[in-house]
Amino acid sequence: MDPDDPAVRWLLEPEDPSVRYLALTDLLGRTGRSREVREALARIPSGPRVRALIAGQRADGGFGVHPYQKWTGAHWRLVSLVELGLPAGHPAALRAANQVLRWLGGSAHRKRIVVLEGRVRRCASQEGNALGVTSRLGMAGDERVRELAGFLVDWQWPDGGWNCDKDPGADHSSFYESLAPMWGLLEHYRATGDRDALMASERAREMFLRHRLFRSEETGDVIDAEWLKLHYPLYWHYDVLHALVILSRFGPLGDPRMREALDVVEGKRLADGRWRAEGFYWHPPGKRRPHAEVVDWGRTGPSKMITVNALRVLRAAGRVR
Repeated sequence: MDPDDPAVRWLLEPEDPSVRYLALTDLLGRTGRSREVREALARIPSGPRVRALIAGQRADGGFGVHPYQKWTGAHWRLVSLVELGLPAGHPAALRAANQVLRWLGGSAHRKRIVVLEGRVRRCASQEGNALGVTSRLGMAGDERVRELAGFLVDWQWPDGGWNCDKDPGADHSSFYESLAPMWGLLEHYRATGDRDALMASERAREMFLRHRLFRSEETGDVIDAEWLKLHYPLYWHYDVLHALVILSRFGPLGDPRMREALDVVEGKRLADGRWRAEGFYWHPPGKRRPHAEVVDWGRTGPSKMITVNALRVLRAAGRVR
């Protein structure tokens, strides 16, 4: 991409080292040999959003709440930290990840796993996100992490995804519960070479592609109009941009079944070359209401994270160069 493109110049501003790092590496193709990349990477832990996500950490690695509490628990903070490019081995992230692994490996959590009609009914986005972040943070060799990967492979439904629906008649996977496991298994394969993880992630990829990312296989109708809006962060939710970002980690976005979703993203570009959020699953820090965040991701004007993600997927599809 052209570094003089106004949108790219905006993403390269030094105030947000995470976005600058992502723009340098994923949009401009700079490698770790680049001084600019090394400098941006070194500054990520001191970036304002990363510092907010780590602030208040307790001795147990958590933040004074259950690790799954929305959105202040360690589980959610770790996903954001990894998406912001926090380097592997960061001590605060490792402490938080250990708290999450203790929770997911605990007997209280395991007792909630239900098997009906031969299918494990599990909110597998929890294990999927944990597997993704721990694999990115350099913990893929941990026995508890390998166990998560094995569980996800074993729990996968015949159509390629996962679901926590306890209706015995439910036999179709959930998009919400399948995207994170697909990502986590792919990250685990990248870190370990685990072929079972790769094959399971590829089966999940095919499930999304059969639906063209947002359409019913049976009728061709849009499953949920909210999926066609852009959001950040997504947490456990789903939209086509988030799906395309994860799918781009498999390689170029050349499958024709992605074309319509790419058209949706491309069509939302503003006149100035940027993108904005069209919906929110969070409230600003300090608000006494459910789903208050510890980070202000921005609720007005163009969004840097959505813009960098949109350009990432359009570049992976060969639509911007």
